[in-house]
Amino acid sequence: MRHGIASGARQEAFLAELLTRHGARTPDKAAVIHPDGSRDTAGRPGYTAVGYAEFASDVAACAAGLQGQGIGRGTRTALLVTPGADLLTLVFALMHIGAVPVVVDPGMGLGRMLDCIRRVGVQAFIGVPAAHLLRRLRPGAFAGVTTVIRVGAGKGGGLAELTALGGCGPALPPLASGPGDLALIGYTTGSTGPAKPVEITVGMLLGMARGVEAGHFTADMTSTLVTLPLIGVFDLAAGRTVVVPKMNMGRVGSADPTLLTDAIQRFGVNAMFASPALLGPLSAHLTRTGAQVPSLRMIVSGGAPVSPQLMSTLRSVLPDEARVFSTYGSTEALPIALVESREAMDGPADGPADGLGVCVGRPAPGTSVAIIGITDGPVARWASELPVSPGELGEIVVSGQAVSQGYFQSPRADEDHKIQDGDRRWHRTGDVGWIDDRGRIWFCGRKSHRVRTVNGDLHTVRCEGVFNSHPQVNRTALVGFGPHGEQRPVLCVELEPGTDLTRWPRIESELRAAGAGNPVTKTIEDFLPHPALPVDIRHNAKIRRELLAGWAEDRLTGSRRPTAADWALRAVPLLGWAYLAVWPLLPWDHGALTALWWVDAFLSVVVHAGQIPAALRAEYELATGRRPWATAAFTMLFGATWWRRRSREPKDVAA
Repeated sequence: MRHGIASGARQEAFLAELLTRHGARTPDKAAVIHPDGSRDTAGRPGYTAVGYAEFASDVAACAAGLQGQGIGRGTRTALLVTPGADLLTLVFALMHIGAVPVVVDPGMGLGRMLDCIRRVGVQAFIGVPAAHLLRRLRPGAFAGVTTVIRVGAGKGGGLAELTALGGCGPALPPLASGPGDLALIGYTTGSTGPAKPVEITVGMLLGMARGVEAGHFTADMTSTLVTLPLIGVFDLAAGRTVVVPKMNMGRVGSADPTLLTDAIQRFGVNAMFASPALLGPLSAHLTRTGAQVPSLRMIVSGGAPVSPQLMSTLRSVLPDEARVFSTYGSTEALPIALVESREAMDGPADGPADGLGVCVGRPAPGTSVAIIGITDGPVARWASELPVSPGELGEIVVSGQAVSQGYFQSPRADEDHKIQDGDRRWHRTGDVGWIDDRGRIWFCGRKSHRVRTVNGDLHTVRCEGVFNSHPQVNRTALVGFGPHGEQRPVLCVELEPGTDLTRWPRIESELRAAGAGNPVTKTIEDFLPHPALPVDIRHNAKIRRELLAGWAEDRLTGSRRPTAADWALRAVPLLGWAYLAVWPLLPWDHGALTALWWVDAFLSVVVHAGQIPAALRAEYELATGRRPWATAAFTMLFGATWWRRRSREPKDVAA
């Protein structure tokens, strides 16, 4: 039995039960190695190792403590805890007693996150101090909460009181659960629509774990670097050592590659799962410094397609025998498909530049994939005429044990995304793609992102690959504006860092020629340079095309230019600043004028400064790419008249 998951594991309480077995069989083996807040003599982050026996004991004690606080089978429990050892302990402890963790990504934004918590009707809340402050400020989202537990901020001792409370009594065995029992609720990111609560059952978790094991791991891989908490749960169930690096898992793109390299080298990490946004800087760091990572024999990437260039760079800095996988999946189904770098670079490598899309590989073990005709309406039942002809473009649908059967208390979402096929249920991914004659799946973009022109639909990833091969282009994003069927396609272009904007006319001419030479892209006539395409916070890779569409419309039509009234309104804060400067020089003194000066100072300094966070959010939503310091400076000068009117103003990409 490979790591206790691949075969022979009972479905009842399989995660918590497997952890208990590892604690008994390999008690001294490190289960989790995590930062402890200290520094060693070389200035590197200090780490603490927790053995399997200790970790399993902590989970059991934590489970007893949670039960003592009123959390039990079926209790929907919101977790707002810093990703790391504490979060892993809590997830296992909740599963130990049959409770249902509710996992919401803070990266979706505060308002949407609170709405998700409210909609699912959480009954218990476990969070760090900042999360409890939020609960007090926005009580409506937590109206159904009857149990509240506060844990530390995540430096290794956050659960001390809870585990001490549970450790006073007898050991609590894992609660038996059936394959159809709800294990956790995981919200989608909401990057392409409203976030949806995905029901993940015990059986689905087992299918996901088995799919990950069969598709990627070999028995000699005993340690992993975790940058996504759920993968850490699978690794612990498999008996591997989980190394939690010093990083913010909510913003993977900001991870320090020096610290990641240090963790890999220091603890002999064999495998890691990461977003392309993290792997890009890491591979660049290894290339630049020449640092060696001989223990790292496998990298699995997910969250966004892995470009052939990134795969090539990773292969050049890893040992020759190392494998690099691109995994395709979603919250509702993970993994769906996978491809190893050697196959991806042997033939399909030219596919993106030829307008074929991105090859995401063959279906994962235990997963069935089909392509059906593209439609925006519900499809209630499977029919023989749904699948398209081989090689034809359509919507990717998937079924299998690792595929969620439904959304929590969301019948409309079930109607839109599920197809009943006898005893089997297909999940509609919302992705457009096709399957070639070798059984490989090609991803061409999101269905909701397709640009619907008078000449037919254009699919984002399929078109962008044609232009992304340009040496001065970092990435592109195809967007459209106007009524469906008459949309105007626009290619937004983010140039390679350091590229002089004076070279844009030549680059644009070359992009036009490339587009005109491919039947997939020949109808694209508008090209706009953009300083930094807006991306999702979680993976730092999924482009926020809905934001770019408004930006492109502004640039091309000027429909939101500031009016005379806008300029007049902006003159008001300027007059306020002028009065602050002139008042001390006035030849007379009057109490009313003095009071007015102090009010003016409060509004111009305090109120304007308080508006900076909102201004930064507004700038991001408008996809301007403006530097934060510039946004802060303009907001201090103009106040709300600056950022609240930005949506009606043309944007200068050189700003």
